[in-house]
Amino acid sequence: MKRSLFNLFALLAVLSLALAACGGAAPAPTAAPAATTAATEAPAAPTEAPAVAVEKTVTVGFTASQTGSQEVSSKRQVNGFNLWMNQVNEAGGLTLSDGTIVKFAAQSYDDESNKERVQELYTRLITEDKADFLISPYSSGLTAAAAVIAEQNGKLMITTGAADDDTYKQGYTGVFQLYTPGSLYLTSTVDMIKTLDPAAKIAIVNESDKFSTAVVGGLKPYAVAQGFEVVLEEAYASDTADFGPIINKIKDSGATVVLGGGHYPDGSTFARQLYERKIGIQFIGILVAPPDSKFSELGDAALGVTGPSQWEGKATHTEAEAKGLGIEWFGPSGADFAAAFEAAYGDKPTYHAAGGYTAGLLLQKAILNADSVDSEAVKAALDAMNIFTFYGGIKFDTSAEAHGLQIGHSMVVIQWQKNDAGELVREVVWPADVATKSPIFPITAP
Repeated sequence: MKRSLFNLFALLAVLSLALAACGGAAPAPTAAPAATTAATEAPAAPTEAPAVAVEKTVTVGFTASQTGSQEVSSKRQVNGFNLWMNQVNEAGGLTLSDGTIVKFAAQSYDDESNKERVQELYTRLITEDKADFLISPYSSGLTAAAAVIAEQNGKLMITTGAADDDTYKQGYTGVFQLYTPGSLYLTSTVDMIKTLDPAAKIAIVNESDKFSTAVVGGLKPYAVAQGFEVVLEEAYASDTADFGPIINKIKDSGATVVLGGGHYPDGSTFARQLYERKIGIQFIGILVAPPDSKFSELGDAALGVTGPSQWEGKATHTEAEAKGLGIEWFGPSGADFAAAFEAAYGDKPTYHAAGGYTAGLLLQKAILNADSVDSEAVKAALDAMNIFTFYGGIKFDTSAEAHGLQIGHSMVVIQWQKNDAGELVREVVWPADVATKSPIFPITAP
């Protein structure tokens, strides 16, 4: 037995030597790690993945008059708003402090210049399209219809192209006006007339819509307070095409000045027929139509006609002006806005376009100030707003009696004159400190 065991061990030894010679020796056992009293170093924490920016698309809802009486001005307003939206989105959106990137989308429908259609469509924008914020239609009447729906549904609405004071005296808290209130539209024109002819006799002839009625509601008492005699007050329906009977009344009244009008279709027709009748009027001031570049298509009938304007490229507001007033400046220069608008649409911007653009600019500033797209936070930012843009001052009445009424913006007066080449051009004639030309007075054609 012992011999057998010896032979077995011998055999194993021979095999081990053979394996070693072939390089197949088993590895030596690993030594146990030395004992240590030091604490084992904790492994490095895994590196956190960089935060991914959250992108949020804010939907801005509005209606536009692609047809009907407000078509011309409404399309210009929408073009201005779309320019702003495209610029913001193409620049990468707005970045909030938490990294959220805000971009914008528009949802719009044709309101056909119809109030009932406006209310139906704004209800749809809120309940079906889930619009986050609203912009008003063009015109005070359509805006008043939209404001009711916005307020009932707790939606913020920036109104542009809407000057009637009354909308902001209904106890609303979420409707904010961009335009100078209607009651002040023609007061600067009266101031200018006082320097031209303090003894002028004024005929007030206006469209019988909500906006124009509000304008003359402020015009008449102001003119009387300035010492003028108002010799005629006449309102006409929006679809009036023949102003002959009214022009006869103007002639019989002895008026030397005609103030009033309404929107583009009636205002341009009224101006043309006044020119054709040639009843000796020395000064004409008409709402809405004259500041539109299309007004020049009237030819000599446009010469000398004035109109109040919310903004003019020739008298645009500047950052230096804001600095002088001690008010924060925001947004592009007037020259940059005008150049971008003309490049996009092939036309020089009117105040309707500037208003549409500035409505977007105002929403942008409110979101940045709020650092949020939350409706209540944005509303608080609008309440506190006091800024200057190329369009002018923007500040809101926050009283319960007139919440949202614009109190920071002023009008200028434009007049159609001829340049050295004999072309009709729009000149700023009032206030005197921003005028590009002296006013023509008396006008010769009518």
